[in-house]
Amino acid sequence: MSTYKINHFNSIYISAAHKSSGKTIISIGLSRIFSNLNIDTQTYKKGPDYIDMGWLSAASRNNCYNLDFNTQTKDEIVNLYNKKNLDFNIIEGNKGLYDGLDVLGSDDNSAMSILLNTPVILVIDAEGITRGIAPLMQGYINFEKKCNIRGVILNKVSTERHENKLIKAVENYTDLKIFGSIRKNNDLVISERHLGLIPSNEKKFINKKINYISKIVEESVDKNAIFKFCIEYKKRKDIKKRKDSPEYIKSEKNIKLGIFHDSSFGFYYHDDIENFIKYGAEIIYIDAIKDNKLPSVDALFIGGGFPETNAAKLEKNKTLKKEIKKFIDEGNPCYAECGGLMYLTENIYYKNKKFKMVGIIPGYANMSKKPVGRGYVKLKVNANHPWKIKNNKLLNAHEFHHANLIFNNVKKYKYAYDVKRGYGSDGEHDGYIYKNLLANFSHLRHTKKYPWIKYFMNFIEEKKND
Repeated sequence: MSTYKINHFNSIYISAAHKSSGKTIISIGLSRIFSNLNIDTQTYKKGPDYIDMGWLSAASRNNCYNLDFNTQTKDEIVNLYNKKNLDFNIIEGNKGLYDGLDVLGSDDNSAMSILLNTPVILVIDAEGITRGIAPLMQGYINFEKKCNIRGVILNKVSTERHENKLIKAVENYTDLKIFGSIRKNNDLVISERHLGLIPSNEKKFINKKINYISKIVEESVDKNAIFKFCIEYKKRKDIKKRKDSPEYIKSEKNIKLGIFHDSSFGFYYHDDIENFIKYGAEIIYIDAIKDNKLPSVDALFIGGGFPETNAAKLEKNKTLKKEIKKFIDEGNPCYAECGGLMYLTENIYYKNKKFKMVGIIPGYANMSKKPVGRGYVKLKVNANHPWKIKNNKLLNAHEFHHANLIFNNVKKYKYAYDVKRGYGSDGEHDGYIYKNLLANFSHLRHTKKYPWIKYFMNFIEEKKND
């Protein structure tokens, strides 16, 4: 039982025995089902994930928030969870239930479910298994007694005969509730690219796809049993929607921040965006493909994404690229992460083609079929950091990139971070610095330990008043 105070019990934790079992499909389907029933549904994703988060936000019609032991303290996780919870709450795990960095399990999905006092439903990839599901389930139930595994959803079931064998095995050897059984269906698969699911902001047919997923899930899963299991359910039409407005800090900053948000750049934590507003930023969104002019702003933030897949369109928008280059050359603050860094190079090489980008970073991004950097990173702040952060400060972040940054000349460039775990820009450094530009492959998360948004906003204010 969690020692932290949790403000509700109407929640489920969707996990699995291993990755690629169908957790995200089930979570998307359930989120849309509950939302369609006028149940205000909040979704969370464990770990540093942007892509699943985008789909879950679209499915639930509410922003999805990340819960991550790597960047957040337990207090921060619980406080965010309590602050954002709604009538019904779905947490989607990452990898398998007991998978994590710590061999003792302090950072795995079971630890998160225990911390948040949330019962677990396991999605089981049943392909190629029948009676063998029983010892698998017994092992998962008995491995960590504090983890409250309450039931299973069978996925990728081939035939009715296959389904009956699985159900009999689970019922014979465990006390787990079977909440549903989903037949193998290639139409349920969401196309994969590089690191996982294609970002939802790239798909015009996103709602059509989500509605199809939710239809199949609703036909295959006993939603009434889930409702009874988690909450006292009744269909309601009078629910007052939560207004997603952060608590504001009195601020005299009056800063206009341009944030790129389009089909190329969409990897942002929702709570990070809220924190920008909290610290006094007026956010102006910029579309790198459609907007020909750079709006009047004090600083830029170009987040991650997949600019290589839209490289031809980005290349054509010459006026905007020219204005971005001029903006940075004139010493205005700019922060870029991963895809944003790639956009600021001279060229992106993708599928044997070269695409001209902004050109402020003297080199190019070369796309690889295999990941160059993937997973958690540890960065140490060095004396070059432009945001006046204490030297030698260690911070946890993450990276997911298939791109190499290759400079035109072999010389020493200025970096803000020394990489202690991970790859970063070259295996040793990350955070390329040019004038008041900071660009890194690592993705940052605003936390008490490393409140990067506060640092960046103070930096913007300082440069604005110079």
